[in-house]
Formats: sequence, structure tokens, C-alpha cells
Amino acid sequence: MSNQTMVTEFILQGFSEHPEYHVLLFSCFLSLYSVALTGNVLIILTITFNTGLHTPMYFFLFNLATMDIICTSSIMPKALEGLVSEKSFISYGDCMAQLYFLTWSASSELLLLTVMAYDRYAAICHPLHYSTIMSKAFCSKLATGVWVLCAFNSAIHTGLMLHLNFCGPNVITHFFCEAPPLLLLSCSSTYVNSVMIVLADAFYGILNFLMTLVSYGFIISSILKMRTSGGKQKAFSTCSSHLIVVCMYYTAVFYAYISPVSSYSAEKSKVAGVLYTMLSPTLNPLIYTLRNKEVKAALAKFFPFFRS
Repeated sequence: MSNQTMVTEFILQGFSEHPEYHVLLFSCFLSLYSVALTGNVLIILTITFNTGLHTPMYFFLFNLATMDIICTSSIMPKALEGLVSEKSFISYGDCMAQLYFLTWSASSELLLLTVMAYDRYAAICHPLHYSTIMSKAFCSKLATGVWVLCAFNSAIHTGLMLHLNFCGPNVITHFFCEAPPLLLLSCSSTYVNSVMIVLADAFYGILNFLMTLVSYGFIISSILKMRTSGGKQKAFSTCSSHLIVVCMYYTAVFYAYISPVSSYSAEKSKVAGVLYTMLSPTLNPLIYTLRNKEVKAALAKFFPFFRS
């Protein structure tokens, strides 16, 4: 090890294998980033300044929009830079910082989607006790727990990555820094890192997904027991937006990440990366806005073009 040069910067491969698509990809990614930032900022401002939206469901939506901004902003500036430069360099410190914020925001979104599923379960299955179950204090504790737990989880993964030695190839086969391709570049043992990634996948991916399924199992059962079609439609409309977001997000997660590090596929990971760092933060505010009359009405107070 003493005769080897330690890596001080990495090269993000990005989409360098397809240079003919760089202009198209830059235009698409910049558009997605702009829409994601604008949409999520609008959601945050609308919920903040409209007292009618100060309810548990919109409180968690506020947190989701904040996480979307952190997620996409930790990735997109460097990804866009890589599309207009011959090589995309990122320093070791910046790479570790990107890894931390991406892991923090992505894991927070998965956990928050489970919390939001529980909120819909309480609203539909226990409507008379909803205000008691989802009190302001309890919602605050849930949101704080999500942020703190995921920040701690991200600190563990980033800390373990900082203890690895990188002394060989420095080309990351992705358009951002994430754990699997970084582990493949390490010249020291990655056993502990791999075990922690499997445990994190089991908790954030599989366990949270099962908890969300259980919540929706009770929700669907409760909706089917309703006698009027109007009641069924109203109950389903309150959770349809969340259900769409859950399906979209978990599709990306299961597609690329619920697998051993040794079977890592760069191409699959890039596709999944586009889905959850660009497409999901862009579509989330659109889904919640276009399918939610309360949010549309609140936005219309500030922006007349939202009026239908």
C-alpha cells in the first residue's frame, strides 16, 4: 500500500459512451431539473402559506418535496456539467458529500412514503379517530424520526466508505457517486460495507415496501366495505396520488438496487438513477397537484393559470 498512489479525485463516466446523445440528454436533464425545482418549491410555498393545507397529509408532502429538492440538487449540477465537458472530474471530498446527501434523501423518501401510507390508513380505516391518531405532535415526531434516522444511516455508510482505500482505477461507472460502483474501485476489503448495504436494502427496500403493502391492504379492504360508490371514489382519490408515487419509486429501487453488490450493473443503475433522482422529483409535484383539488385550489390563489 505504501508504494501505491491514493486516489484524490474520481472521473464520473456518466454517459460518455454515447457522446452523440449529450446535447439531447443535457436538454432533457436541464428541463427535468428546472421542473423539479419549480414544482417542489411551489408545493412547499403553497403548503406553508395556506392554513387550509396544514394537515398531516400535506405536512408529509411538504417533507417529501424538501427531500426531492435535496435529492435532485445533490446530483443534477454535476451531471449537467459532465454532459458539456470532455471528462467529468469530482474530488474525493465532493464525491463523499454527494454520496451522503443522496443516501440521506433517497432513504428518507422511502421511509416517508411508508409514513404517508400509514397516514392514509388512519384517515380511511379510522376516520373518527384520525385527528387523535395523527396529532400534530405525533406527525412532528414521525417526520423528525425519518430525517434523523436516515441521516444516521447515511453517516454510517459514508463513514465506512471513508475508511476504504482507493489506489487503483478512479473511473466511476455512473453519473454520480453511489456505493456499489465505489466499492468496486476500492483496493481494501469491502465486506463490512457490503453487509451494511444488504441490511439497508432489507430495511428501506423490502421491509418498508411490505409495511406499505399492509397499509394498503387494510385501505382497500376498508374501501370495498363502503356501501356507496361515491364514498369509495372519494376514499380512493385521497390515496391514489400516493399510490402512484410509491409504485414509481419502488419500481426504480427494485429494478437496480435490491441485489448483491457483486451483481452490480452500471447500465441498470444509470436507468434507475435517472428514475429516482430526476424523473421522480419532477413527477411527484405534478401527480400531487393534478390529482388533488385542494392543492390546485390553493395554487390558484397565487397563480391564476392553475384555475381550471
